[in-house]
Amino acid sequence: MKFIFEVRMKPGYTVEEYAEAWIEASEIIQQAPGARGTYLHRKIGEPDTLLAIAHWESKAHRDAKDDRRSEIVRGILEKHARTCEITVIGEFEEPEWQVLPPRRD
Repeated sequence: MKFIFEVRMKPGYTVEEYAEAWIEASEIIQQAPGARGTYLHRKIGEPDTLLAIAHWESKAHRDAKDDRRSEIVRGILEKHARTCEITVIGEFEEPEWQVLPPRRD
């Protein structure tokens, strides 16, 4: 499943600072059972807005993770609550099937 959210920087906090903390927290969070990686994308035309996508084996795995166990992760999330506006877009199941156009090299 995918957990997707938008992050907007508040004045005085940069996307570079957010990304640095994102990497630090992700290295810890990705050790949780079922974690399958994270992606961070900058929005075109809005350089202070990011799209975050976390991949999990299942919703149950994501729900079972406990960010409170790590003092580092807890501190990063508390800082982001003060320095960013975070909007959850949603939780999405992996598609049952995909139709992709053929690659032309």
